[in-house]
Amino acid sequence: MSTDTRIRPTLPTLDEPRAGRLTIQYGPTAETVLAENPPRFSWIPVIEDEAVYTLRVSTDARYPKAATYVFTGIPLNFFTPDAALPAGDYHWSYAQCDAAGKPLTRWSTDRRFHLPDGLPDTPLAPRASRFDRATRAHPRLWLSPERLTQFRKDVAEDPEHCTWSTFHAGSVLPWMERDIIPEPAGYPDHKRVAHIWRQTYIDCQELLYAIRHLAVGGQVTRDAAMLARAKEWLLSAARWNPAGTTSRAYTDEWAFRVNLALAWGYDWLHDQLDEDERALVRKALLERTRQTADHLIKHANIQLFPFDSHAVRAVSAVLIPAAIALLDDEPEAEGWLHYSVEFLFTVYSPWGDHDGGWAEGPHYWMTGMAYLIDAANLLKGWSGIDLYQRPFFQKTGDFPLYTKAPDTRRATFGDDSTMGDLPAIKIGYNLRQYAGVTGNGAYQWYYDEIKRTNPGTEMAFYNWGWWDFRFDEMLYRTDFPIVEAVPPSDDDAMRWFKGIGWVGIQHRMQDPENHIQFVMKSSPFGAISHSHGDQNAFCLSAFGEDLAIQSGHYVAFNSTMHQNWRRQTLSKNAILINGKGQYAGKDKAQAMRSTGRLLVAEDRGDHIFMQGDATAAYQTMSPEVTSVLRDIYFVNREYFVIVDAIDAETPVSIDWRLHANAPMALGDSTFRYTGAKAGFYGQVLWSEAGAATLSQDTGFPDVDPSEIKGLPVSTCLTVRFPKSTRQRIATLIVPYPLAAPRRVFSFLDDQGYDCDLYFTDADNNSFKVVVPKTFDVGTTPTT
Repeated sequence: MSTDTRIRPTLPTLDEPRAGRLTIQYGPTAETVLAENPPRFSWIPVIEDEAVYTLRVSTDARYPKAATYVFTGIPLNFFTPDAALPAGDYHWSYAQCDAAGKPLTRWSTDRRFHLPDGLPDTPLAPRASRFDRATRAHPRLWLSPERLTQFRKDVAEDPEHCTWSTFHAGSVLPWMERDIIPEPAGYPDHKRVAHIWRQTYIDCQELLYAIRHLAVGGQVTRDAAMLARAKEWLLSAARWNPAGTTSRAYTDEWAFRVNLALAWGYDWLHDQLDEDERALVRKALLERTRQTADHLIKHANIQLFPFDSHAVRAVSAVLIPAAIALLDDEPEAEGWLHYSVEFLFTVYSPWGDHDGGWAEGPHYWMTGMAYLIDAANLLKGWSGIDLYQRPFFQKTGDFPLYTKAPDTRRATFGDDSTMGDLPAIKIGYNLRQYAGVTGNGAYQWYYDEIKRTNPGTEMAFYNWGWWDFRFDEMLYRTDFPIVEAVPPSDDDAMRWFKGIGWVGIQHRMQDPENHIQFVMKSSPFGAISHSHGDQNAFCLSAFGEDLAIQSGHYVAFNSTMHQNWRRQTLSKNAILINGKGQYAGKDKAQAMRSTGRLLVAEDRGDHIFMQGDATAAYQTMSPEVTSVLRDIYFVNREYFVIVDAIDAETPVSIDWRLHANAPMALGDSTFRYTGAKAGFYGQVLWSEAGAATLSQDTGFPDVDPSEIKGLPVSTCLTVRFPKSTRQRIATLIVPYPLAAPRRVFSFLDDQGYDCDLYFTDADNNSFKVVVPKTFDVGTTPTT
């Protein structure tokens, strides 16, 4: 559609406020490195919710008709065109428009971008034709009526087809005997209690299992008794009060599960319900879905403020399945479905980057991806819309692969409810999904390793409270191939996730006895959401054991353990400045300002070099600081040299902290940790500010003991350096298997303008690190 693009002086100026760090950004811009074609466009919306936009994109800044693409009737402040564009340089602007596409305001600021050749084509079909291929019959979630007919035949011929018999025996039949779960009572005096939260979480998840699995089982086998029992469960849940204890406002994740249970029940039992029963279920499903949709779109406003973990997750977990189930039965459903598809094609993921990283960490990658995968598979199977073609989804399996190896427990960042267990099985299932999508054999290898190393946790809360793996297995095998596993290559040991400020090193991951994992973080996302005050921190696992760990337990969000310890810098392998860390509180704007930058991550042959800048993160609590840099050298894939450089306007003391699962042996300048399989020793090699004092403490100060009853405690090493305006600290860490301890020999030359550190190992491999000196050691040390 074309429109008159000339600016009329009489038109009002477009409301075009400056974007903030917590808001969606204007893009693309000249600085944007595009990864797919067409580009994704976004801008700050105007105040009016009902506003509609027109977008123009041109190779000519004058926007002549022959060289300009014009898109009208855009109801949201983000947009994916329906066709790829030719490579080249472009200009774009937008305006508010009327229903006919005529601008009602002046055009926005003109922005430019470069579109390289050879990018993957990932257009999105326009709303008018987007769901033309999709069935309007039931069921729609997972199998269409035609596919259900074929699946019945396949199962009748071979009960093992797609692991059907395993699913039927373990995930369908037990619900025939279980009592129907009553509507939850909620919290005492409506005040959140952790153990009630967890139990009700499981109850609501089991409601989903009962309804979905009995409905699927009954439809596939045509078992009348099973279908009747499924309907009993469904009608009971439909009578729960949508505004009560399972409402979104009371506890959103309970509500999400009830919502999903009703969606699957309404879809798969549609032909088993009479008109009154359908109306009952539809009314409950509509009201619950509206609660979530209103929260996401009108209250959390994720099209403007996309950094809301639960709200973004609910797009996949709730809106997609519920809207598909309700489509054509309720007018609102189509709008919710379009919104969800466009959000996932354009804005998603606000936590991610082009390299596939996820700023909240691998555990919340697992959770977010699990629901995204469910939604992507439902969309693909029902309408043919394929989210997986987007570059982010082609690469995002690298994130857990390089930051949370199958044999690690506490050697990565972010909230993690596994409480020190091996990686949750669902991470493996997610990786297997991306193996099926991309053909990457390393992802299948990860899945196979998780299944090998972590059996028996299927009923742990962090698994059973979210997923039934028998159901997941059956769905995967109906839609995707089993890819041959290929162990990760020794020649591909590092990933730098530049957009989120993480780097992961996996040396010999396929060989657990000789495996070293090292993860460093300095993130522009700061401490927001499930991230922590951990810029410039690191974690280390080696030879089958976690060594330098992320300390504490994720017992519950907002617990004293979570707020007073685990989120705070004092629980990290990082520094404190005058006893203070980085801001990690509840103020989102402040948390987002507590940022870092990973400046370098390079494999230089004989070593891997990383440099992080956490100046902004420390300035949130210590404004006198002017620079906080950390350099890390991983030398010959054997040992680590860490150089910290801190500058401040006034003298500051430094606490260099390192956490381990048990106490260490301390010397004047050395420390040694001995675990069950592996250990490490460390040495403070040089400090420009003067000699350090070493101490250690076991436990978690300022944490409610009842929250961690029965859980293991860790030990924190503190290396304290005297006050100075210029701190330069060099530290050596050497991990080793207990069966073959290692030594690295070192000496230094600190005459002249630099401190030269020399290293050699038993094989006579030598290495040198140069630390520039400042000749300003500040004031005399004080106590």
